[in-house]
Amino acid sequence: MQFKNFKQVLDVVKELPRVRVSVANAQDEKVLLALKKAVQEGFVEPVLVGSRSEIERVAWDVGFDLKGVDIFEADALVAPELAVKLVRGGNCQVLMKGLVNSSTFLKAVLNGEWGLRTGKILSHMAVYEVPGYDRLLFMTDGGLNISPDIEMKKQICQNAIDFAHSLGITLPKVAILSANEQVSPKMPVTLEAQQLAQMAKKGEITGAVVDGPLALDIAINKEAAEHKGIKSPVAGQADILLVPNIEAGNILGKAIMYFAGGVMAGIILGAAAPVVLSSRADTPQGKLMSLALACLAGHGMNRKDYNFRCEQITG
Repeated sequence: MQFKNFKQVLDVVKELPRVRVSVANAQDEKVLLALKKAVQEGFVEPVLVGSRSEIERVAWDVGFDLKGVDIFEADALVAPELAVKLVRGGNCQVLMKGLVNSSTFLKAVLNGEWGLRTGKILSHMAVYEVPGYDRLLFMTDGGLNISPDIEMKKQICQNAIDFAHSLGITLPKVAILSANEQVSPKMPVTLEAQQLAQMAKKGEITGAVVDGPLALDIAINKEAAEHKGIKSPVAGQADILLVPNIEAGNILGKAIMYFAGGVMAGIILGAAAPVVLSSRADTPQGKLMSLALACLAGHGMNRKDYNFRCEQITG
């Protein structure tokens, strides 16, 4: 199963029960606009944590009727802790960042006593709808881990694969990106890519077809692969792009959005529940799609009718 665009994600998640989303410091205009739309679409039940007066003021400004919405009063420092505890305790299934510094928010997520730590590395997953590409494209990690070593990349890769599984993509194809396909000590990234591909063959990375090093054009374009004579089970069919470092991911992601007119959604993986950690610069539409993906991942394959509904909608 593959999602062609974000509309299909929305179509699927709207058919499933509403997900309770805990929002830390919810008094943010773009966050409340996204939540307003998610409530209208029928897939979210927001739980807002922060200054009640500020939340109500911003909600009034954006036309978000808070009747029936749970609001927990908390100052700016306590709100992330309370929002996390609502998820840890089972009151909510998804966590979302509001008007709070990312480092403060993640510190709460990783708290050893009451946080959402699982022992896995936290990593960022960006999902793009790219004009001209036949399905949603997943890219990791261009937003959290700065310069991961080979062991961290192994975990980042597995996080991405597990996330794809939670969306019903049973055997995703992962391209480990580099500038080219030639393995050379002069380009350490190519050596790591080769190692990661070998780890997958040995079963140290599971649930996907993994290959690398691969250049971007080879990963996403069959004609480019054929022209260069590259034989790979991932060539031209990549679902997930594993970038070598945060700079490469950041540049690729912004190029997709600003040059190609792509739309991005992003979530944090590796915690005990999906975490929406959008940038303050993200649009309400991007935050909405991040919410939709997080809620869909939260449902995962555990719900009996999930796979059927996905297949019916995505064909």
